[in-house]
Amino acid sequence: MKVLIIYGSTEGQTRKIASFLKEEAEKRGHQVTLSDATDNPPALTAGYDLVLIGASVHAHKYQTAVSHYIKSNAGVLNKTRSGFFSVSLAAAGDDTEDWKELNEITNALLEETGWKPAHIEQVAGALRYTQYDFFKKFIMRLIAKRHGRPADTSGDYEYTDWAKLKVFLEKMLKN
Repeated sequence: MKVLIIYGSTEGQTRKIASFLKEEAEKRGHQVTLSDATDNPPALTAGYDLVLIGASVHAHKYQTAVSHYIKSNAGVLNKTRSGFFSVSLAAAGDDTEDWKELNEITNALLEETGWKPAHIEQVAGALRYTQYDFFKKFIMRLIAKRHGRPADTSGDYEYTDWAKLKVFLEKMLKN
């Protein structure tokens, strides 16, 4: 199967997840193209059997390059087997309001772009304190404390469930 994975990443966790999906699909014998949405990704006319698109939520929205790519290719995406993986810290918790907001953000992207993926996977991201500037570190620390997450800003914390991602990939690879 010919697979295309497009992603948008701000601090690197979505890129790490996209690379993981690529490696896992290749282990299963599939031909995979991985591309950052900001790097002029391949056109969907290249005959891909499956397209996976991933983006992370920051300030209540996804990366502009990802939404632009989806909007530009919605017609072909809707005729191709496709899936969306949305990366956020909200997916690491069980707060009902956070999940409601996360689903609203995802639905807004899909409405805005006209894309109807076969499957949507909400994926827990990471706290990258060591990559944040002072202001963002301060804000993320407050949010983390409010949700019972580590507030020690001297390290990073990853919440991604890699086994759950394998299940998502298997689901998407099935015909």
